[in-house]
Amino acid sequence: MAELADLAAQLSPGALVTDRDVVDGYRFDRALFCPAGEALALVRARTVDDVVAVMRFATAHRIPVVTQGARTGLSGGANAVDGALLLNVAGLTEILEIDSVNQLCRVQPGVINADLKQALAAEGLAYPPDPGSVAISTIGGNVATNAGGMCCVKYGVTKDYVRALTVVLADGTLTRLGRETAKGVAGLDLAALFTGSEGSLGVIVEITLGLTPALPAPVTGVGIFPDTEAAGATVSAFMAAGAAPSMLEFLDGATMAMINAYGDFGLPADAGALLLVQSDAPGDDGRAELARFAEIATAHGATEVVVSDDPADSDLLVAARRAVAPAMEQYATGIGGGELIDDVCVPRSRLGEFFRRLRLIDEKYDVEVATAGHAGDGNMHPSVVFDARDEAMVAQAQAAFAEIMELGLDLGGTITGEHGVGYLKREWLGQELDAGAARMHRAIKDALDPQGILNPGKML
Repeated sequence: MAELADLAAQLSPGALVTDRDVVDGYRFDRALFCPAGEALALVRARTVDDVVAVMRFATAHRIPVVTQGARTGLSGGANAVDGALLLNVAGLTEILEIDSVNQLCRVQPGVINADLKQALAAEGLAYPPDPGSVAISTIGGNVATNAGGMCCVKYGVTKDYVRALTVVLADGTLTRLGRETAKGVAGLDLAALFTGSEGSLGVIVEITLGLTPALPAPVTGVGIFPDTEAAGATVSAFMAAGAAPSMLEFLDGATMAMINAYGDFGLPADAGALLLVQSDAPGDDGRAELARFAEIATAHGATEVVVSDDPADSDLLVAARRAVAPAMEQYATGIGGGELIDDVCVPRSRLGEFFRRLRLIDEKYDVEVATAGHAGDGNMHPSVVFDARDEAMVAQAQAAFAEIMELGLDLGGTITGEHGVGYLKREWLGQELDAGAARMHRAIKDALDPQGILNPGKML
């Protein structure tokens, strides 16, 4: 395309990439079985002005734009579409401000979540949302999918911390949404609208986040269960008793076996399920909360409950939980490379029923379903693992994946708690939204992106 020379002249030197091998290297995120088209070119933005120039050029020439960060997503939301410009903002990595008085920070979208946490810790502050990809995912990507994580049961998800956003709209307009103050109800909450919009409404180039004081050291407990239903019933009863844990995570037996094969974590080899619980309540309240967990877990069939305030124990258990993704990837690679990661979220009162029916799905198909998740939120990540070289098994895996989403909706839940819709689940969004909600989604999309150039074919 001859006009690309005009775009290159408006960008930072070297920002525009047309080398086919390099461009093709940016076609995919981490989702499997999501198509990716052939992009026109890649722009590795180095400044906000680069983003503005791309959007003005794209609007003038009606060219699709797919915004990307670190491409750690699991729904195909960052995959290329034919003829698109891939706008990668992972290079916008500045922490612009840390304000300890107002407990907020301003960052560019390419800042890695873990790097921000480290910088804040030096100031006695914390940004609680902690997705499993904390070490590799960007704040911009976290905002785009409204990412959650292991602390969300107490501290909430990304949207609970987004104060303001600077956004480049489809036509290149640079605008500021939200506010830096702790309160503010002037106009519609447009910053919240963009949180979770997956690049379909505009390009986020700056993020203002609310912060908390540094989180206190937790007391940690582990419950071992003979089956997943007992663990699910424990979660429901524990939370119904008024518990406020800072973490309540779930691993099933298949997942624990994969983690043990991946690293020296020493998880129980013969257990059906494990619950990892932490409380950072002050003083003796944390131990009292864990004692209550032990009582409830034992009443619901736990074979063992262990509580510790040793930071080394806590770090090892949390590391084991964070190892789920690479452990499953290693296991999947060994049997043929197939892995479909679900992300359904159900009312925690129905977790026992969810696990019972999930077991039936696992038994129905010739694939393996291994589940981890944020039990305190009811957000489960069943992974369907299979031999991707076997067409019949691929079909079974996709059928099992679909039944898991149907199960989530049937129990009053959602098709995605934190991974986003992207391409992988776009057909299912229509089943979750009623006619009125679907019409509003489309109207908002049409108003902000009248040419339909922002991440087309994703989400809606």
